[in-house]
Amino acid sequence: MAPDPERRLLGELIDASHLMSMQQIPTAVAEYAGGAGFRDVLIYVVDLQQNVLRLLTGRDEDPPGADDAVAELRIEGTLAGRAFQNVEPVQGQSADAGTDLWWVPLLDGTERIGVMRATAGHGDENAQRTLRRLAGLVALLIVSKTPHSDTYARLVRTQSMTVSAEMQWRLMPPLTFANDRMVIGAALEPAYKLGGDAFDYGLAGDIVHLSVFDAMGHNTTSGLTANLAVAVCRNSRLQGAGLVETGQAIEEVLTRQFDSGGFVTGVLAELNTRTGLLSWTNHGHPPPVVIRGGRWVTTLECAPACPLGTGLGDIADLCQEQLEPGDRILLYTDGIIEARNAQGQEFGLHRFVDFIIRHNAGGLPVPETLRRLVRSILDHHSGRLDDDATVLLLEWHGPRGSSDPSTKEALQIT
Repeated sequence: MAPDPERRLLGELIDASHLMSMQQIPTAVAEYAGGAGFRDVLIYVVDLQQNVLRLLTGRDEDPPGADDAVAELRIEGTLAGRAFQNVEPVQGQSADAGTDLWWVPLLDGTERIGVMRATAGHGDENAQRTLRRLAGLVALLIVSKTPHSDTYARLVRTQSMTVSAEMQWRLMPPLTFANDRMVIGAALEPAYKLGGDAFDYGLAGDIVHLSVFDAMGHNTTSGLTANLAVAVCRNSRLQGAGLVETGQAIEEVLTRQFDSGGFVTGVLAELNTRTGLLSWTNHGHPPPVVIRGGRWVTTLECAPACPLGTGLGDIADLCQEQLEPGDRILLYTDGIIEARNAQGQEFGLHRFVDFIIRHNAGGLPVPETLRRLVRSILDHHSGRLDDDATVLLLEWHGPRGSSDPSTKEALQIT
């Protein structure tokens, strides 16, 4: 039996993708989608700061329709931006009365890559489903080609980047991850001038590991310090070390490397996603915050040890807290709350937590809440930060989670 058009489209594109470069993706997608009845297919990827969507084209051969396309679309105030923000397809106005125009989010798991535009036959009941699946495959193709594509790296940048920021972005995991038990979201600025901030997370069975670091200074050396701290943290946990032992390992490596001249503050944490037991150590860092039931419940105080890399040999206390389903944990660096406006007023911890709570009430997905948080902090500081600002948010759904969550439900703060 011959495969249906959707299966043929996806299968042929997968077969062709193995020897495909990033530059060839737009033309290939437009060609194979055209065979399934979709026209004017264009791919837009989000920039590093998630302000605009930029048209992905091939250097030598652009996809059909690219000549008439807008090369850059704002996320605020556009249909493409709405699809990106809400993680849902949006139907637009087609120039041809016989077709429907669709904007579909490009998702790698739950990481927002951009959006795809396409037109389908008017009233095609299967179009939205097929375009969702095609967009999912396109996102996977883009991500698979990204590590060796300078084309993509240049496209998603709107300004030049410092060497320190280059190191940080190459180091850190995706800004979003979700499964049936939890959602993780992260945001950090200034995107092109990152100094010593870094975050990390990793899932092993029921345990998710979290860490946030803030290195002394705001230059290449601080970037190296933060990179080294993350590398030691990963190396230690992969060898089965606990949080206290991991902190000691970071302390030893940083002290040996920098002779007590480079240190980081940080929080190392792990959550048992089956039981909800949160464990953490604090190394001279702002304490985590728990939000429960739409209100700020507590700041997780734990006697802080000295920053890592000071050579003082301080051993951190291991602290624990039992979470409830729906709890949200905020790890952050001081740049989030210490950003000052022209009058010298700090953004502040209360405003930071209140922002998360208010946008929770508005039902926005986690990554969109954090994107808007960064915009708010930048507006407070006249568009420019003097220090790195990083936030890592985890929402725990509970031990059972949702048996079959949709992408939007997985990302949603509920």
